[in-house]
Amino acid sequence: MTDPGFHFAQPLWFLGLLAILPVAVWLMRSAARAARGPIHRYADPHLLPYLTGTRDLRTTERWGRFLRWSLLWTLLLTAMAGPRWSYSDLRLFHPGNNLLVLLDVSRSMLAEDASPSRLGRARQELQDLILRNRQVRLGLIVFATVPHVLSPITEDTNSILNTLPALSADLASPGLQGSSLTRALARAENLLAGLPEDSARAILLISDGDFDEPRLLDQVSRLAERGIRVHTLGIGSTDGATVPAPQGGVVVDPADPDRKPVRSILNEPLLEGLAKAGGGLYLRADYRDSDTNAILAAATVSRLPPEASDARTRIWNERYWLPVLLVAGLLLPQFRGLSRRSVRRRPTDQGTGGTRP
Repeated sequence: MTDPGFHFAQPLWFLGLLAILPVAVWLMRSAARAARGPIHRYADPHLLPYLTGTRDLRTTERWGRFLRWSLLWTLLLTAMAGPRWSYSDLRLFHPGNNLLVLLDVSRSMLAEDASPSRLGRARQELQDLILRNRQVRLGLIVFATVPHVLSPITEDTNSILNTLPALSADLASPGLQGSSLTRALARAENLLAGLPEDSARAILLISDGDFDEPRLLDQVSRLAERGIRVHTLGIGSTDGATVPAPQGGVVVDPADPDRKPVRSILNEPLLEGLAKAGGGLYLRADYRDSDTNAILAAATVSRLPPEASDARTRIWNERYWLPVLLVAGLLLPQFRGLSRRSVRRRPTDQGTGGTRP
């Protein structure tokens, strides 16, 4: 289905045409002031170029340049406004693969054994996952003691991408320490329960594995029995790091009489055990694309073809490049003229140190 209707995507750019009139007024006033300038007291107009080394533009030259600038300005604004005509009406399809991300935002994720921090590294991993994804619908739950659904399963991954800069440990109540993966998994199970059983349903846990909860493996095994696979992505290092405190300094162990700082390490055995019980993958986050590609490949295992939707989208044929080509064509002779003038002046400049007007 096509439609030849012509319109502009961003017509407000044409408000820039209002700048042409003030420029014309300024040009007239500056030319008048130059004609009445004090320098005219010292020489006749036809001798001024020899005195100043420059010459005033004739009226036709000045207004010719103004008209040329106005034309270029109008063409640039036309390109920015986005001329378009004709479009294709496409039907949307829902992919049969669903991945719900559980992002740990507890205070241990502020440890700096990953650059810039564990949470910062987790945000980067999530950003890579969104940007490289083409076949998976994504959702996002952040959790510490209490889980918060930031996005249900959706195809609009840009909405998740826009929330990444705001993801911090401040989302969790400062009065509640630690993290509860049990509650986050229960919340994720409720979100995934309404999806078709034949679709690929998976959970990706991004965490340092700093959990102290019984029966986690049993809970993950039950999810796997229901067809929900659990993948884990470890953030941090096995050497560990101290954990920043909300009021400054580092978190200390209240049970230790010496009040030694708490050192959080990446709990790889627990994360590997969760992935094994959930029939998924365990990977440690790094700066390569292999971990992101492996997770997306593991999530793309649906037995269902993409599901047709009643929603349709309109893809317009953008024509902004036409005024851009006109601008380039109008500017090209000017650059060629500058090149020729520089070639003609070079021998004279070397011989005499300058040119007479």
